[in-house]
Amino acid sequence: MSWMLLVTMLVVLALAFAASWHRRVDLQRQRRALADRADAAARTATAAPIQLPAIDLAKCLGCGTCVASCPEDGVLQLVHGQAAVVNAAACVGHARCVAECPASAVTLTMGDTSARDDVPALDESLQSVTADGLYLVGEITARSLIRTAIEQGRQVAATIAVRLRGQPPAPKGVHDLVIVGAGPGGLSCALAGRQHGLDFVLIDQEPVIGGTVAKYPRRKLVLTEPIELPLHGRMPQREYGKEELIALWGRLAREHALPFRGCVTFDRAERQDDGTFVVRTDKGTLRARHVVIAVGRRGSPRRLGVPGEELPHVAYSLLDAAAYQDRHVVVVGGGDSAVETALALAEQPGNSVALVHRQASFFRIRRRNQERLQARLAEGRIEALLRTEVTSIGDDHVEVVQRGGNGGEGGVALQLRADDVFVMAGGTAPFAQLATSGISFDPADRPAPPPTAAPEPGGHGLLPALAIALLTAALALGFVLWHRDYYLLSTAARAADPKHALLRPDRSLGLWFGLFAAAAVVVNLAYLLRRNQWLGVRFGSLAAWMTTHVGSGLLAVLLALLHAAMAPRQTAGGYAFWALLVLLATGAIGRWFYAWLPRSTNGRELRLEALRQQLGSAGAFAGDDAFARTARDAVHALLERRQWRASWPGRVLALIGLQWDLWWTLRRLRSQGAAAGVPADALADVVARTRHAHGAAVALAHFEDLRALMGTWRWLHRWVALFMVLILVVHVVAAVLRGVFTGGGLW
Repeated sequence: MSWMLLVTMLVVLALAFAASWHRRVDLQRQRRALADRADAAARTATAAPIQLPAIDLAKCLGCGTCVASCPEDGVLQLVHGQAAVVNAAACVGHARCVAECPASAVTLTMGDTSARDDVPALDESLQSVTADGLYLVGEITARSLIRTAIEQGRQVAATIAVRLRGQPPAPKGVHDLVIVGAGPGGLSCALAGRQHGLDFVLIDQEPVIGGTVAKYPRRKLVLTEPIELPLHGRMPQREYGKEELIALWGRLAREHALPFRGCVTFDRAERQDDGTFVVRTDKGTLRARHVVIAVGRRGSPRRLGVPGEELPHVAYSLLDAAAYQDRHVVVVGGGDSAVETALALAEQPGNSVALVHRQASFFRIRRRNQERLQARLAEGRIEALLRTEVTSIGDDHVEVVQRGGNGGEGGVALQLRADDVFVMAGGTAPFAQLATSGISFDPADRPAPPPTAAPEPGGHGLLPALAIALLTAALALGFVLWHRDYYLLSTAARAADPKHALLRPDRSLGLWFGLFAAAAVVVNLAYLLRRNQWLGVRFGSLAAWMTTHVGSGLLAVLLALLHAAMAPRQTAGGYAFWALLVLLATGAIGRWFYAWLPRSTNGRELRLEALRQQLGSAGAFAGDDAFARTARDAVHALLERRQWRASWPGRVLALIGLQWDLWWTLRRLRSQGAAAGVPADALADVVARTRHAHGAAVALAHFEDLRALMGTWRWLHRWVALFMVLILVVHVVAAVLRGVFTGGGLW
């Protein structure tokens, strides 16, 4: 008994420690996610995202599948048990999150483009509303998904083929179509043009087909879902890396003899009086009845305009960092692309990396890049030269001028050793070229978007699973009632009953019940393979797998109960049954509470975020910048203490000093505001908003505590599942050793 007590205490303490550690890690992760979201929202000089994921909190289960499936880092995170968009600007439209969500809670939506001047005015056929015969395809249409670009290219080629049907042939030297850009949209349009028998030319400023995709880093995941190409059909793989995709596209271009002209830079398209176009390039002109522009939004790399920029060791993109080792490298730029390039090169052995930036700090980069950069700077693996501009580039060096802290004229001339130079200063968007071609970017010219259809009512597949389980339970009850004369007997009296040979656990029908129960457990656990995509299991929708998960769990309990002849004993099989029953209960209870608690918590989080923004505007209204910063920092520190106590005892202690903390913060703000000469009404506004934000943070902390308590059910659910599987394995092994399957046990 003492040994059992000691082991029990050890197990309970181990589980308690693991749960506490898990909770602490979860809080830290949520804190970082919310900080990343605030950081992304505060970044200046970046337009609001055109395409972004949206989370329906009423449907989100908090399974985290969308977060795990997103190929881009930091777009989605779990916050308070549900998915949240942390950095919408990093979304490139893979739409993997949409396809994988089992509850259809994630959609890819258009951002607010009503005031943007970089979205073209197109009709439903992707034709410019101000230039008849001029079409846009791909990323330039504000759709970044490769699958969408391919479908757009196919659609435009088919539209042009219909327009030309019945018309006389084009005059000599006039093509049916000129396609500008050989990325996925342009290639699709060219293949569809060949399919429809159009006379066309495909041009691109790069020497190979691939467009922006060809400039992606080596081995970058490009496609994450099956697509179809004209003249090729469905692409066999679900996922393609950059190299695979470029090789496939090049092979298709050769097989179908596409008239591709590389190293041709597009200038503009001019519509003539006869309705045709003259396409002007740096290699001459082309004439066509229709023009399709399928260029990216980045356009041409922005150049520095300094001597030596044309040298062969100067590049504007990094394709493979591993190809650069034991090199002296200079990276020019201060955005995420420049920092990520410097970080990747600094990871290679023997490299010396200098990062040149003309500003005083890297204020526009993502938080994670900022943290990684600071770590590499501290390690000495990257040297950052701030307030520095490049003046010339030589064969083995870069000449720069570093200004002083006052930013005045002059500066210190430096010479940096450079075997390779990467200019990551962004790109020159092609909007000016498109505007000269007759394309309008005026929001007033854009057709009104079609009305959004009301979403179809749906569920999570729970109702069908419960219906099947209810029917199965009814059948089981009917079976038990049919044989009630046996099941109502005591265990000792059953051996003399004629039905014992049929219903006993280790013989005939009773054993088959056990085998089917084990099979149901296997099917139930297979959901984890599909959810985490282990062993390449990706077929079927996750919603269907979740329905099967629920149904098979209920079915396993019923079959195990019949296998135990309605009387589980103190054996390995009996313990496995009780573990299975606890597993069913924890799953049901956890899912029930998760249906509403995360929504309440995230709703409070959104309210708190709005209050933080109002506090910022209130501080600005106060008219004193120093006081505004002081007030903002004081309130943020107050909210930080109230919301992110790492443990439940810490939150209890925080509640004890709740009013004192608020009173002291408000007293200090009033004193500092009066000393700074802040108007009384503005100071009162700051105080009132601070009170509201503090109350929201405290309420949010309460919800988070409750959510964490309910989240323990899910954590416990997983450990009980592991225990059940282990005991089940022991039960099966013991049955095999007893000769159940070799001694006529099945009949």
